[in-house]
Amino acid sequence: MILINLLPHREERRQRRKKAFFAGLGVAAAAGIAVAGMWYLVLQQMISTQQERNAFLSAEIKKLEEQIKDIATLKAEIDSLKARQKAVEDLQTDRNVPVYLLNELVKQTPEGVYLTAIKQDGQVVAVNGIAQTNERVSEFLRNTAYNSTWLERPELVEIKAANLTTANREQKRLFDFSMRITIKRPQEADKQAAPGAGGASAPAAVPRS
Repeated sequence: MILINLLPHREERRQRRKKAFFAGLGVAAAAGIAVAGMWYLVLQQMISTQQERNAFLSAEIKKLEEQIKDIATLKAEIDSLKARQKAVEDLQTDRNVPVYLLNELVKQTPEGVYLTAIKQDGQVVAVNGIAQTNERVSEFLRNTAYNSTWLERPELVEIKAANLTTANREQKRLFDFSMRITIKRPQEADKQAAPGAGGASAPAAVPRS
């Protein structure tokens, strides 16, 4: 006996395949959505972590900026203290400069030169005097320029002939001069002083006969 299946089996097979295809699509879509959701959550976690790091770094940067301000303030205070210390040291050092100046003028003033006025303005000293001859004034300039430890850069401002009446009513022809000299600071003089040289002695009277 021959059996013949008259049911639409091909259509049923086609419907089963279609259902399987759509079921596979659904599973794939669900898996894709799940993966995308997980990746989104991971990204959100990473963003949150980075934001926390950024907030931490910002807080630390603010702390460092405050510390830098404090350091700058301390540096300014230290510089101010150093400037005050230097000013005090300079005052202590310079208080002996007039003694060195007078002592050096005594040593470098040649015979026949009489100093009548000495005025110091900072490192510049104005000297007025009377000399017997022009050569005496030139010798005084050479001494202060080349032989002095404390004096330098002498400059003759003016020299003119003058008549002086002595106690015996005699007329003497002398030369009235004025000059400027620069006095070195003690640190500069110490550098130029000869090794083993002793300190300056007490000044004697300025005029020399």
